[in-house]
Amino acid sequence: MSTEPTEPAQPPRPTEPTDKNRAAAAAILPLVGGPDNITAVAHCMTRLRISLRDRALVQDEALKSLPAVLGVVEDDTYQIVLGPGAVARITPEFEALVEEGRSAAPPPATPVTAGELAAQGAALKEAQKARNATPFKLMLRRIANIFVPLIPALIGCGIIAGLNGLLMNLGLLPSVVPALAAIASGFMSLIAVFVGHNTAKEFGGTPILGGAVAAIIVFPGVAKITVLGTELRPGQGGVLGALAAALLAVYVEKRCRRLVPEALDVLVTPTLTILISGLVTLFGLMFLAGEASAAIGTFADGLLSIGGAFAGLVLGGLFLPLVMLGLHQALIPIHTTLIEQAGHTVLLPILAMAGAGQVGAALAVHCRLPRNGSLRATIRSALPAGFLGIGEPLIYGVSLPLGRPFVTACVGGAAGGAFVGLFNQLGMAFGSTAIGPSGWALFPLLDGGSGLGVTVAIYAGGLLTGYLVGFAATYFFGFTGRMLTDLNTDPNPAAPDPVTGPSKEAALT
Repeated sequence: MSTEPTEPAQPPRPTEPTDKNRAAAAAILPLVGGPDNITAVAHCMTRLRISLRDRALVQDEALKSLPAVLGVVEDDTYQIVLGPGAVARITPEFEALVEEGRSAAPPPATPVTAGELAAQGAALKEAQKARNATPFKLMLRRIANIFVPLIPALIGCGIIAGLNGLLMNLGLLPSVVPALAAIASGFMSLIAVFVGHNTAKEFGGTPILGGAVAAIIVFPGVAKITVLGTELRPGQGGVLGALAAALLAVYVEKRCRRLVPEALDVLVTPTLTILISGLVTLFGLMFLAGEASAAIGTFADGLLSIGGAFAGLVLGGLFLPLVMLGLHQALIPIHTTLIEQAGHTVLLPILAMAGAGQVGAALAVHCRLPRNGSLRATIRSALPAGFLGIGEPLIYGVSLPLGRPFVTACVGGAAGGAFVGLFNQLGMAFGSTAIGPSGWALFPLLDGGSGLGVTVAIYAGGLLTGYLVGFAATYFFGFTGRMLTDLNTDPNPAAPDPVTGPSKEAALT
């Protein structure tokens, strides 16, 4: 290819990616069926989530072998694990390529048999429903959709709050401390508004109306209102009150849309939505949600101060199965409520121990199968992410397919959770100022009353306990003799591809 074009330089075409993020997106797109197979694109903290027209067009094995792909998960959407940071950069490039491909592609040919496509789509839909579409799990997923977009702000503000606390304790930069406090606290003081906005959006209402109703909760003037003989407090009910208020606003708005004449809709519907929902929020929901929030805080503190090591053992041991079942999403509003109340969630450092057990188990698998080059390559590529709390590559690529190592990983998580829970019981409680990160990435977000040094030491001790117990349990109990015989060979002895690197697939057949 000539390096001296005779024409003015043109913007690169989609097939000529200009950087690694666009290159990764360009590599992924054809392996999921191309632009016309994509109906929706979104992302969370670590995963690119796409909705597909035809699941059969996805090339799973080729997709998993891409260097940028850490794993894939099939749930209500097809989810490609890219890792934090990378997913936020690759997703916009992927969306752009999808749009460009649609605009450049000719109209799709008429299917030979429409009935065949309809039958195939119906079969896929029913299979997906059977696996994942229980009403309870769907509701948890929708609740997660409300809170997950808030996580980047929670992380950023949490780290700034931790830095501010460190400066205060050391007596450094006293003129900067108030500014950092304002930056760290501004989002949390208005988090109810964002929850209301996202709730209305998720449940089919007008987002700004949901935010407007939720804003009542944090308005200072509510202190002048008395309910059941008690004056309301600004922020009473917190995110739970905002969630309930916005859900009510969605219901009222939808009823108004059906009953109000079209000519009056633009005036009457928003007015009635805010008025009715606002009055119910002030004279009912704020009080009830406040009581519920206080009960959650009391329960979490009592669980660890009384249950201690046993509570930590149960929480740390069961978190990986909860993740596999999708039930961990129910904890998101609980974490957020605890952060809103106390400035940190005491549950997250204990739950993070599950990832430590997973890392220890993966290291043991690496040691026990010295001849399985493909599986060892998978572990080596996924371990850095695992140490940072991103467990999907190790779960879906190593422990879960093997079976027994997944159980022994849970044992490691239980041991780490018991270690941290014990110190909570001894009065050295601490938590995380944000949700989302785990593993080593949680260190900058730790906050406790015993001082930063003690808090960091306890959390590090919990991680080390999880690593060691997860390793030992997997090394000695994670394999049967038959498993060692079948797996301790290299099913793919060929040299690694110089471009894509070693295969990421564990050969388990």
